[in-house]
Amino acid sequence: MTVKTAVIGAGTVSEVHLSGVAKNPQTDLVAICDLDFERARQAARQYDITPYADIDDLLDQESLDWLHVCTSVQSHLPLGKRAIEAGVPLLIEKPVTETIEEIEELEAFAAEHDVPVSPVHQHVFDPSMRAARRLIDAGELGQIRGVDLIYTGLSSPDEANRGTWVFDLPGGEFEEGLPHPLYSALALSGYPESEDSISSLTRLIGDYDDEFAYDAAQLQYVTEDDVLCNLKMLSSSKPRHEIYVHGSEQSIHLDLILQTVQTVDDDYHLSSFKKGKEAVTRSASYLSGLLSNAKLVADGQLNDDWETATRMNPHYAQFDRTARALERGAEMPVSLESSKWTIRLLEELRRASTPPVRTPTP
Repeated sequence: MTVKTAVIGAGTVSEVHLSGVAKNPQTDLVAICDLDFERARQAARQYDITPYADIDDLLDQESLDWLHVCTSVQSHLPLGKRAIEAGVPLLIEKPVTETIEEIEELEAFAAEHDVPVSPVHQHVFDPSMRAARRLIDAGELGQIRGVDLIYTGLSSPDEANRGTWVFDLPGGEFEEGLPHPLYSALALSGYPESEDSISSLTRLIGDYDDEFAYDAAQLQYVTEDDVLCNLKMLSSSKPRHEIYVHGSEQSIHLDLILQTVQTVDDDYHLSSFKKGKEAVTRSASYLSGLLSNAKLVADGQLNDDWETATRMNPHYAQFDRTARALERGAEMPVSLESSKWTIRLLEELRRASTPPVRTPTP
């Protein structure tokens, strides 16, 4: 059985969906839909599929097993509800909705119609994230005590990498990119124990022609398992995408740009000689990670098979896992709960970036 799939939205982000679904042996790409019919038609010609300009026509004419939503976030809720009403499972680009109220409405609607819905959180499937998750699940780190994320070099608010619709967000393009570090941290730390456990700090540092609320952000929260978490995200700075997971037995350092994972289990009471030896060990581990990634890239250049592609491309890995889950009627590999907490963290940043309303003193 192949999963008959369509993509709605023919903009920048849709290309990875179209190419991934077209390559996946478990899926059958049949259609593309966009309000700009000429844009839909261009994509349709490239992939030999049927173009549509209206989601109702798409759902009426095609017997779909899966729909990928790659439109602006403001359109996700109405489009998602229309597809759910037609009984079509959804994969929705991040963030799934703008607000908690919207995602809860979508979640309730999906439950009422018994239709699975999953967010695109592709970086959970990065090689380094998968390796870190394996170490945590195997108990190699012992009890997780803390998670620190540093995510710098994000786009400034006034860029339009995803289209001018991002300017309707309080943080503009900067905010559009925030779900990636947020859901990545949540995937390793677990969810906050409550909304009250979240604190935030934002700043608007740059000078922009349009009015934006923030371009730098910091979040702290405590998880259900008493893990202390700190997340720092900055725009317009040199890129560093790193996560530290601190365990009682050992810790790990993820470099999300180089896709390496280093374990740290040394003792600061070591002698100078042993500290030097530990430095050599760490360097060897780092080099081993880089060589492993180089081999993965080389395999990708030599082999055009789907299995190799899913190891290299996190979008493809999520498409593969989700298609398999749909075939088996199994639970989605990325839940809406993950997206709900991502949006809660975003809303906390928006709240922190809004100056309090002051009542004039009589």
